[in-house]
Amino acid sequence: MAKNLNLSINFADLQEKLTSQFRDLDPKDPSLWPSIPRCFLLIAVASFVVGLLWFAWLSGSQETLQAEQDKEIVLREDYKKKLTKAVNLDVLRKQREQVQQYVTQLEKQLPSKAEMDALLSDINQAGLGRSLQFELFRPGQIAVKEYYAELPITIKVTGKYHDIGSFASDIANLSRIVTLNNLSLSPRPDGSLTLDATAKTFRYLDPDEVLAQRAATGAKK
Repeated sequence: MAKNLNLSINFADLQEKLTSQFRDLDPKDPSLWPSIPRCFLLIAVASFVVGLLWFAWLSGSQETLQAEQDKEIVLREDYKKKLTKAVNLDVLRKQREQVQQYVTQLEKQLPSKAEMDALLSDINQAGLGRSLQFELFRPGQIAVKEYYAELPITIKVTGKYHDIGSFASDIANLSRIVTLNNLSLSPRPDGSLTLDATAKTFRYLDPDEVLAQRAATGAKK
């Protein structure tokens, strides 16, 4: 019984000593605190600093993680697009060849600069072949585009209705591209008709003309 009493008294003394160290602490000068409160304060401050640094690190890591996740989405989409192109590469090559062939065929329908006189003669012969009388056949000012030149021709022909229709059909069937625009038909006292129209034909530009046109376009910009 004596031993148990001594233990109780010693524990009570120890508790009193610990409690007494936390009494009357001056918050303005922790350096004067007893050792135990100072240890508790040091642990609290260290825990606060570590927690603050941990939170800041986690915030930065979260932003980095989100940026990497966004980058992953972009890379996945880019990969899918490239994979689709790779799978369809042969098809795309065939389509490109078909487009190039089509462009080549269209270019063949456009006369060169040296062939324009022959084309104008073909248009004139198309009218004469249908017994039409040309009252006006006047080439206008050439309009140069990026890859081709456009030549308007003001024409005025007189003849029978069916002959004029056949003439328009012959123009459409020429080996070169010629269009009839601004068509106007008017009757004449003798029963014939007069056709007023603007025929437009096109020619491709020579390589030197293409370079000159690009230079002119660049200068305007």
